[in-house]
Amino acid sequence: MKSYLLLLCSCLIMFSCGQKEKADLLVFNAEVYTVDGNFSKAEAFVVRDGKFIAVGSTDELEQKYEAADTYDAEGKAVYPGFIDAHAHFYRLGLQQNKVDLTGTESFDEVVARIVEFQQKRGVDFITGRGWDQNDWEVKEFPTKDTLDRLFPDTPIAVTRIDGHALLANQAALDAAGITPNTPYEGGDIEQKNGRLTGIIVDNPMDLIAKAQPAPTIEEKMTALMDAQKICFEYGLTTVDDAGIDREIIELMDSLHKRGDFKIRMYAMISNSEENLDYYLSKGPYKTDRLNVRSVKFYGDGALGSRGAALKEEYNDRPGHFGALLSPIEDFEETAVRIADSDFQLNTHAIGDSANYLVLKTYDSLVGDAEDRRWRVEHSQVIDEGDFKYFSKNIIPSVQPTHATSDMYWAEDRLGEERMQGAYAYKKLLDQAGLVALGTDFPVEEVSPFLTFYAAVSRKDTKNFPEGGFMKEQALSREETLKGMTIWAAYSNFEEKEKGSIEPGKFADFVILNEDIMEVEENEIPGLKVIGTYVNGEKVY
Repeated sequence: MKSYLLLLCSCLIMFSCGQKEKADLLVFNAEVYTVDGNFSKAEAFVVRDGKFIAVGSTDELEQKYEAADTYDAEGKAVYPGFIDAHAHFYRLGLQQNKVDLTGTESFDEVVARIVEFQQKRGVDFITGRGWDQNDWEVKEFPTKDTLDRLFPDTPIAVTRIDGHALLANQAALDAAGITPNTPYEGGDIEQKNGRLTGIIVDNPMDLIAKAQPAPTIEEKMTALMDAQKICFEYGLTTVDDAGIDREIIELMDSLHKRGDFKIRMYAMISNSEENLDYYLSKGPYKTDRLNVRSVKFYGDGALGSRGAALKEEYNDRPGHFGALLSPIEDFEETAVRIADSDFQLNTHAIGDSANYLVLKTYDSLVGDAEDRRWRVEHSQVIDEGDFKYFSKNIIPSVQPTHATSDMYWAEDRLGEERMQGAYAYKKLLDQAGLVALGTDFPVEEVSPFLTFYAAVSRKDTKNFPEGGFMKEQALSREETLKGMTIWAAYSNFEEKEKGSIEPGKFADFVILNEDIMEVEENEIPGLKVIGTYVNGEKVY
């Protein structure tokens, strides 16, 4: 009888094993932050056909599934793939072949890097990005004189860190046809004593851009692949590219279809007549890896270059208010046009005047509409009376590292009173119910760990200031992780397919060497990615 029972049990066990469900990947022994509605944690999950199909305990899932591949996380923390809700992905790729001026501590260092770059590369038109006069001992815009002497025949155009100002030498100005009499609107072609200084702010920068040789198709493809590699190294599985043209969007799509380009992209269409005419007539375009359903509009410039449009004059430049980059009627007409379509409108707004215009216009067009999710990109300086306009339909999209980069000089620009509504991420969250978090790279660094650190500590990597910059505006770690995952997905109309580790969603996840939710605060910037997965495939 005992032999019979043993045989019966053996048969049942074999039958049970034979009935296990097939799967592609089982990740177990993990500390899984699902970022679901309850912010629950799990030990394991199963992937099949590029999607999560089960989340639970290791024992439960091992008994139920037979996976072709398994991964023992050995207690490591696992999160949904990080989403950068505002970046310049294509521009990051292009930057890899330009002179890097980030971190320069003087104009002399800028010049030295340009000279070194040209000695190695010998290009016909020198371009680069990353200088910031606010980091120098002399906190004034540089002039072109030194570059004119060193490079009388080679055009040079190097862009400020925020992308809203550049320094051009005379050869570049000549190539662009810029003279002291060149007309412009929305920005500045700086002159002193009737002579061009080489500093150009906002809209007139387009003249320089048109004079530069256009990258070849091979260079554009390389740029996209280079940017993807960098993003995967930091655990980014979706990036919102804040302003690109049809040509680059279609190149992304073709690379996706070819299988080489795996990162998911949320493409904001640059606001040009050609782009709008094409896409608004076609309607949104969506694949598993590319979502084209938003338009990017630039409201004003940047605070660092005093291009942000303020209601009152700059505290450190009397009589100067910054500027809108387009006439108010142009913005309002574009907003009406987008409101009549299925597209989302995402508008760059830094100064309180620009934010007021954007918020009032949004409110009049979609404030009471159902599920339009228009976004205010940066939402940087808000008048106290204007916070009321934010909601889950008018979403603040912010970049926490801007606060810790700007904190050294922001009050000089704004004065103490206006600072109360600046970089106010907690106040924005309380009003809107969510914030979408990004980096604005390459304006800031790509690392989402710096985003996380700046959001929760309100410090920079020098541990300054000791108590945190406007610490009352800090986000909790849970809020910050949501801003980099599920809330960012919501701002992209993608919360049903990504942003959390739940059955039915894309199997995009990242494994870190330490738990970002528990590690000591000062260790957050140095965290490392062990693995980045898209559709359950390890891409880094």
